[in-house]
Amino acid sequence: MTKVEAVIQTSKLEAVKNALHEIGVEGMTVLEARGHGRQKGHTEFYRGREYTVDLLPKIKLEMVLADDMVEKAVDAIMGAARTGQIGDGKIFLSKVDEAIRIRNQERGIAAL
Repeated sequence: MTKVEAVIQTSKLEAVKNALHEIGVEGMTVLEARGHGRQKGHTEFYRGREYTVDLLPKIKLEMVLADDMVEKAVDAIMGAARTGQIGDGKIFLSKVDEAIRIRNQERGIAAL
């Protein structure tokens, strides 16, 4: 099993969710996040004053998948989230040793 964490632009959430549902991903956790990468934010003007926005709003998706679904999920996320511009996001993959469903104590792939 592999944990897939994707940090994407907020405007791409629906497209990414739909792409993941189309390939059969059933469960995911969606978190609102703020952060920055290499772009370090940007400056804006409000009522004539300049201020720096250095923590940009992002969406973080987390899901644990069977190993045979990981590449399909990565391709779906990249296809739906990519604009070709700075700030498209990142995907992180981590191995998961065990998953346990609390309701009935199912373990492993059955718990997903």
